[in-house]
Amino acid sequence: MTRSKAQKRYLLLISVHGLIRGLDLELGRDADTGGQTKYVLDLARSLSMDDDVERVDLVTRRVVDPAVSDDYAAPVEILSDKMRIIRIDAGPDEYLPKEQLWDHLDSFTDNLLNWLNDQPRMPELVHSHYADAGYVGVRLANLLAVPLIHTGHSLGRDKRKRLLARGLSRDEIEHTYNIARRIDAEEEVLANADLVITSTQNEIEEQYGLYNYYDPERMVVIPPGTDLQQFYPPGDGEQVAFGEQLERFLSKPGKPLILALSRPDERKNILILLEVFGESSELQQAANLLIIAGSRDDIGDMEAGAQSVLTNILLLIDSYDLYGKVAVPKSHRAEEVPEIYRLAAASRGVFINPALTEPFGLTILEAAASGLPVVATENGGPVDILANCQNGILVDPLDKEAITKALLTFLDDPEAWSQASRNGIEGVRQHYTWQAHTKSYMACIGKLHGRSVPAPGERPAPRAVRYRDRAIFSDLDQNLLGNQQMLEHFSAVVRENRKCVIFGIATGRRLDSALAVIKKHGIPHPDVLISSLGTRIHYGRALTEDDHWADHIDHDWNPSRVRRALSGLHGLELQPRREQSQFKVSWYYDPEKGPSIDEIIALARQKEITANIQYSFGQFLDFVPSRASKGQALRYVAQRLDIPLEHLLVAGGSGADEDMMRGNTLAVVVSNRHHEELSQLEDQERIYFAGQPHAAGILEAFEYYDFFNTCKVQAPS
Repeated sequence: MTRSKAQKRYLLLISVHGLIRGLDLELGRDADTGGQTKYVLDLARSLSMDDDVERVDLVTRRVVDPAVSDDYAAPVEILSDKMRIIRIDAGPDEYLPKEQLWDHLDSFTDNLLNWLNDQPRMPELVHSHYADAGYVGVRLANLLAVPLIHTGHSLGRDKRKRLLARGLSRDEIEHTYNIARRIDAEEEVLANADLVITSTQNEIEEQYGLYNYYDPERMVVIPPGTDLQQFYPPGDGEQVAFGEQLERFLSKPGKPLILALSRPDERKNILILLEVFGESSELQQAANLLIIAGSRDDIGDMEAGAQSVLTNILLLIDSYDLYGKVAVPKSHRAEEVPEIYRLAAASRGVFINPALTEPFGLTILEAAASGLPVVATENGGPVDILANCQNGILVDPLDKEAITKALLTFLDDPEAWSQASRNGIEGVRQHYTWQAHTKSYMACIGKLHGRSVPAPGERPAPRAVRYRDRAIFSDLDQNLLGNQQMLEHFSAVVRENRKCVIFGIATGRRLDSALAVIKKHGIPHPDVLISSLGTRIHYGRALTEDDHWADHIDHDWNPSRVRRALSGLHGLELQPRREQSQFKVSWYYDPEKGPSIDEIIALARQKEITANIQYSFGQFLDFVPSRASKGQALRYVAQRLDIPLEHLLVAGGSGADEDMMRGNTLAVVVSNRHHEELSQLEDQERIYFAGQPHAAGILEAFEYYDFFNTCKVQAPS
């Protein structure tokens, strides 16, 4: 039964990297603009056509760069009355590869939240694609208290394993791919996601099985679909315009075409295919080879990986003297891709995907729907596709003889070709349409019991806290405490500006301990007191507790399991009971005696502990709920008080302050920060490293940001 408009779903899809637009996708332009961009666009379109969906927004990064089309700079691209592409600013304007986006994802999250606050309603769920969007999705879904769905597309642990097998060192891999941050983000996603959608069972077992938070009970296989209005067999006597481009390459253009279509990426294994073709006179006699390897203006201007592959393609053509037998067009438009498949099918050719590993294989589905028999790698998704469609042969992508034999099976046997062609067309219609995908998708999300709770905005913050233009938040230790004279100066400045500035404290201390320190040192009473590492929030002199926050962070929290998981570890000693709380489990940590922090985190993941783990001051180790941290509490409060994060100055001095400072907040790191904690933030925008310690460093930041001269008193509405 179709839902009423009020019940219909608003779905938010996030895919941060690559170049995404509604028309003429630049597939193969680079390693980031490939199958994933087409997948998310097709998924969004299909979901938007479901009767139970009111709106689908596909969110990506906004790019303002003369090197790419102006299309990617448009903040909103409307594709139908139910679907939009939303582009959110993050970091520099120019187009960046995904490996360089990590430091800008917190800003992306904050900007996306600002955009959502201006919308008439919040989404019912967040669906993230790839690890970078997963990082954003965890934070957004936690703050909004909505389910998180994730699709990985490819995974960091699997990639690192393959790169190591190729002989790259761990340092080389880390420097080039930022692989540790990617894997950490993937572990965090798996710990928090309500549902992980994969394309194949192989993906679940062989790739997700490498992760500590691997939980097949929260994973489901929903194969992507194929647009059968785009991909279909050639008609009798159909003339395909793209064929004219091949005439300048081929001396006998009437032969069947062996078609390979992929990005110019070493993992796609195109060079092996050329060697196979160059070393087989039978293949050269039976067919021409057509390689569609993205689009290019000048190979010399391309990134190193693509440049190497394309250069080697040309060198191999020359080495084997394949002129007149191989076509490698410089460019093609997205709308020409279906024509290319039909051209190959009309020639009674074969499609080949010889990739070293293929997570799924959308091109295999497109080729099958177009009536092309398929030869494909036995590593990954093609195993499932060919089992369902019975339209081709799986091969070891490094076995040249097997590849040659498989191609000749279809080129030399008309009946085998016809049977595989018919099977592929029927198999795709039966197993791989977007309508079928959407039906399964909607059934799965219908089973998710929503984590939603009443929106914070429905319960107004105390009147004394509202109607101010900006806010200051500081920790106590390492920040305000340490120089009483400077603290008194700081306190005087805060009191002078109380009409337009909210003063808040965010501390790891318990509430009673924080209040005692505030009183002892004459610190102004805070308008907002975030205590116990972001697990409790109180407002005003009456210390009104935000009980909504307590309900919000209680999700998936089990302190007894946390204590049991780490009991008996050398170098860890539980802190006294007075330092523990309902939502915080705290240890003293001795790095000389105990496991490393990374090993402790790995152990917690292996035990499937869902928590935020905070290490600070070189001696404190705290576990809090996954929805709790100083940074998440701060953003929650900013939402409640309707203060833009850009108007919020945060002072920090230890590792526990890091997530408050990433993103759109103004931030200052005082010079007496604990050892090198927070040093990783030195290249971040909007983070000022003060030359002075303690409160003097915060006063220095007031001047650096001209914080009070732009202050305005808000009139109550």
